[in-house]
Amino acid sequence: MASIAGTCPLGALLRNSVSENNRKMSVVHYEGLRLPQRMQIPSSHTTIPSHYISASSSPRCRTIKAMASPTVAAPNREKDPKKRVVITGMGLVSVFGSDIDAFYNKLLEGESGISLIDRFDASSFSVRFGGQIRDFSSEGYIDGKNDRRLDDCWRYCIVAGKRALNDANLGQQVLDTMDKTRIGVLVGTGMGGLTAFSSGVQALIQKGYKKITPFFIPYSITNMGSALLAIDTGLMGPNYSISTACATANYCFYAAANHIRRGEADIMVVGGTEAAIMPTGVGGFIACRALSQRNEDPKKASRPWDKDRDGFVMGEGSGVLIMESLESATKRGATVIAEYLGGAITCDAHHMTDPRSDGLGVSSCITKSLEDAGVSPEEVNYVNAHATSTLAGDLAEVNAIKKVFKDTSELKMNATKSMIGHGLGAAGGLEAIATIKAITTGWVHPTINQDNLEPSVTIDTVPYVKKQHEVNVGISNSFGFGGHNSVVVFAPFRP
Repeated sequence: MASIAGTCPLGALLRNSVSENNRKMSVVHYEGLRLPQRMQIPSSHTTIPSHYISASSSPRCRTIKAMASPTVAAPNREKDPKKRVVITGMGLVSVFGSDIDAFYNKLLEGESGISLIDRFDASSFSVRFGGQIRDFSSEGYIDGKNDRRLDDCWRYCIVAGKRALNDANLGQQVLDTMDKTRIGVLVGTGMGGLTAFSSGVQALIQKGYKKITPFFIPYSITNMGSALLAIDTGLMGPNYSISTACATANYCFYAAANHIRRGEADIMVVGGTEAAIMPTGVGGFIACRALSQRNEDPKKASRPWDKDRDGFVMGEGSGVLIMESLESATKRGATVIAEYLGGAITCDAHHMTDPRSDGLGVSSCITKSLEDAGVSPEEVNYVNAHATSTLAGDLAEVNAIKKVFKDTSELKMNATKSMIGHGLGAAGGLEAIATIKAITTGWVHPTINQDNLEPSVTIDTVPYVKKQHEVNVGISNSFGFGGHNSVVVFAPFRP
């Protein structure tokens, strides 16, 4: 999740200066090869609108030393179409809406989605802002009666999941012709139905146990997103949830890909969901002293790698991918967006919230993910970093990345959270989509609020202005409280 500074009501288990156990990185090597935005079998082309093209540098950009690309041996990647895992659909709910292209366009423009909270009266809270979703609509995805009952965590999950299925040409009519026992759902969450849980506790305290709604338990437990999505669509394959704090979504991608590789499923609906911008969620993270308190200028609050950062900014939403065996995608003539090459998960085994000082948990996770993907470090030229804007976490991640990638001269590393905040269990899902869009568009979004960069951050963080960059291999990092580390590896699809 993120780092914490200061004392915390968790007693002796937390230090006076607790930092974040979340770090995320991805790096990719530029081979000068331009891939189509989405590759259908055989192929199709998409161009970038001219209005996205901007100056390649910003007044705030520092000079990055250019070096010739070393010759890289052919990768040892999976060749069996039954075990190759491709991305055939994407869906999200975000502070920038529920349209994938609109979401990424906002990121490319460097727009902040952070604002003052108005979902509840936060005037007495020491933190009064976040990446709150507004004007969300589930019309066409959830019937009215259920929509009124559901916790936002599950509403976001169902909408993002169904949008991803539609994007993959797996609407209900198509699904009804398929073997649904071969299609699974794995959408995790860090906090679960927090509003449902808080409302149930409030009813118990104020009115007694007889006034607790029968939906209290079902809508609170963390597996319900996957369950509800399967109930709505009839998908009968592997179905469960994973909850590893802010590393949740990446853990889900890793597990889902292995279900496909082992032959247990042909298609998996996978990602993360979260809706914690409510009194208990905000109040809890305030108590941990993990949040930025820049109430006077919320849009400037999330500032990864900047010397003046003072904590993370809460976000929310859901990000879901359709992961599918290449064999299945080929048989049904699916459009392939990108390829999942591999991933890894490790544990710091060190502290509830503090990262290891030697960075071993994170660096070993990156290394293991590349080994699983059949990729050399030299091939990676893009990292979507965990980068939560915490004092210890940001630099710990950078140091781990430098351990793995000895030459970072051609590496681009950006922080999606600088614009949308920290989506907790949904963060990895939203950032996987940002990583894949960087691959398909050839543009990496900027990191905003970089006015006073830490001198030890010598990697190009794409400050303020998007950059054109052909991604060869990209990684997306997610790290969570408890020492949970996860890295996933994506690349352009090559038949």
